[in-house]
Amino acid sequence: MVFVVDASVAASWAFDDEDHPIARQALRRLQTEEAIAPALWWFELRNALVVNERRGRFTEPKTTDFLRMVGRLPIAPDRAPIENDVLALARRHRLTFYDAAYLELARRLAAPLATLDRALASAAVAEGVPHRDQ
Repeated sequence: MVFVVDASVAASWAFDDEDHPIARQALRRLQTEEAIAPALWWFELRNALVVNERRGRFTEPKTTDFLRMVGRLPIAPDRAPIENDVLALARRHRLTFYDAAYLELARRLAAPLATLDRALASAAVAEGVPHRDQ
């Protein structure tokens, strides 16, 4: 079964002090299942890593190794969001357009959403999209 994974979950895999049961479960599921993410996931994840390099929490070699590991995971990019739906979800749930893109994808595919973002998880529940820990 495919599921949608957001950048908060993937970033959690990089940082030992951000370990979370939902992130661990998503990583385990990727051993037997595939995930999908909006194309912006690629940028969001790399931005989180670079920001944490600047803060001294991560190093360039760790970023390189982590991205190599993530690159081997079965996570496919989705490049076909339905713009009007993303806008409507962002407005209805007061989400960023970025977060609404994850919700739109999960809703469109009727797929569970793995996220650590509480507002996004709440919006997913309101839209009938199961949160990944369900």
